[in-house]
This record gives sequence, C-alpha cells and structure tokens, in this order.
Amino acid sequence: MSIPKKKQEEFALDSTLRPNQWDDYVGQQSIKENLQILIEAAKKRKEPLEHLLFYGPPGLGKTTLAHLIRSEMGAQMKITSGPAIEKVGDLASILTNLQDNDILFIDEVHRLNKLVEEILYPAMEARSLDIIIGKGPAARTIQIELPKFSLVAATTRIALLSSPLRSRFSGGIYRLEYYTEENIQKILARSAMLLGVTAEDSALMEIAKRSRFTPRMANHLLKRCRDVAIVRGDGIISQRIAKMALDLLDIDELGLEAEDRRILDILVNKFNGGPVGLGTLAAAASEEVSTIEEIHEPYLLRLGFIERTPRGRIATNKAYEHLGLSVNDGQLF
Repeated sequence: MSIPKKKQEEFALDSTLRPNQWDDYVGQQSIKENLQILIEAAKKRKEPLEHLLFYGPPGLGKTTLAHLIRSEMGAQMKITSGPAIEKVGDLASILTNLQDNDILFIDEVHRLNKLVEEILYPAMEARSLDIIIGKGPAARTIQIELPKFSLVAATTRIALLSSPLRSRFSGGIYRLEYYTEENIQKILARSAMLLGVTAEDSALMEIAKRSRFTPRMANHLLKRCRDVAIVRGDGIISQRIAKMALDLLDIDELGLEAEDRRILDILVNKFNGGPVGLGTLAAAASEEVSTIEEIHEPYLLRLGFIERTPRGRIATNKAYEHLGLSVNDGQLF
C-alpha cells in the first residue's frame, strides 16, 4: 500500500528537522556528554559501540539520539520496533543481515515477544545466534556467529523490560528528561529556519509554553502555525498568528487540550474534586482507562492539577484555579 503524499511530506519534514550533529541537539546535556565519550572511546579502540538503552516519555528525542549515534560512528543503521518482530525467525533474519559495526535500533523494545527476547541475550553478549532445528529427540542446536553490531533500544515503559534484558545494555541506560521552555524555544528557532519561515521570538515562546515541554509536540505546533500564517497572514509567524493557530487547535496557555480540560471538569464538577477511582473517572468521561492513565494523566500530574491517592484521583487547588472555579463552593469566580 502506497503512503499518501501528505504523509510522505510529513515524514520528510520530520526527517529534515531532526538534528544530525551534536551542536544542533538541544538539551539532555548529561546524556550528550556521556555518549560523546562512549563514541570517541569506541572509535579510538576501533570497536563497535556498546549496547545502549534510552527511555522516557514519547517525543523527547530517543530516535533522534539513535540517528546521531549512527552519524557520529559513521555506521549503517537498521531500524525496527518491538511489535514488528513477531517470531524468532524475524529477529534471526535481521541479525544475520547485519554487517560489522552496524547499529540495530529497536523502538518500543518493551513490546518484544518473550521468546524473541531470549534469543536476543546471546546475540548481545556473545554475538551469536542459537537456533534449534527439528523437534523431539532429533532436535539439535546450531550456533551462528553474528557480526560485531551495536544494539540501541528505546522504550517509553522501562518497567515492562525484563531484568535480564536491562542488564545487557553495557553502554548504559539513559533517561531522557522533559525540556525547559527556553530549550524548546531554541529548538523551534532552528526548526523555523529549516522550514524557511520567519517567526518572532515572542511567537516561538508562545508555542514553547504550550508544547508540553516536548520537542515533537513543539515542532508539530510550529508547522500548524506556519499554515495559519500562510493562509490568514503574510507568512510570518507573529505572536498574534501563533495565538490564533493554537486557539484553533483548542490548546490553552498551559498546553492542555480540550480532552484534558474535560477530564478535569468531570473530576471537579461531577465528583466534587474527588477522590474518585480511575475506572469510574474513565467511565464518566467515556474513555478507556489506559487512555486517561497513559495520555492525559501524566501531564496533569506534572502540572500539579491532580493527585493520586489510595482512594483515587483528587483535583488540586491549581486545577480549580485553571478552570476558573472556587475551591470552596465550586462556583465560578
């Protein structure tokens, strides 16, 4: 099935905005320094890079780091994901087609099949692949020597990774942190230049404030602001244009979307601010429990709008204030 032209353009834009050298990669300073040392040491030893694992919320640059490592090592990189490797044969096919010093990048590695994961252990440690041929008494094991490759993996849910797999990332396990608004603004300034659009500093800060501290979201909002600037302005992203675009997307000044505010509103007005169980809250909002828990709740917790307690979720004073409500009587100010 062919990819629609619009999707191809989006992929091309995302690829264009992705940094390809360390100087262009903003933030995550500690991780950058550690990786630069690892890469430089591996190049001086003329050995492949040790296996690396990146984890953290979506959109913080895990895939970008993998591409940067590939560029710095001057290596080829094969890209796949945990769900895509369904059978042992799929992994065997990928591993046996690697060359010396290649990098294998597995995204969402926590979704690997457990049988596949066990085949990965000797591949990472001894760079060998153990395959069982036949069944019953006639079964025999064949060991295939693999090229000297490096595994770079990424996950949004490190707790789902087994301990044996985590322990085999000898190069280190790195957590990516949320970005500051100032760093997001720097990323947006570079992205605007690459997109060939003029954007005022005040407009970039306006976008940064509503980006959920996430570069991927920030770049997405920048592209939508560019579209509004072309259609309803003179092509320049001013603060007025940025606010217009973000209001059209129904994203408020703290980055909350309409569904985030609806969940807060239900918690405050229907359940008097809680405590309320997550299942009950999800039923009232007509949402899946996993959707609230994984998509909406993390950001609301980060902003301090809700609290988790043994009895359920509770709306904080900040949530009332953001909705323009009084904590005491639940009425509008």
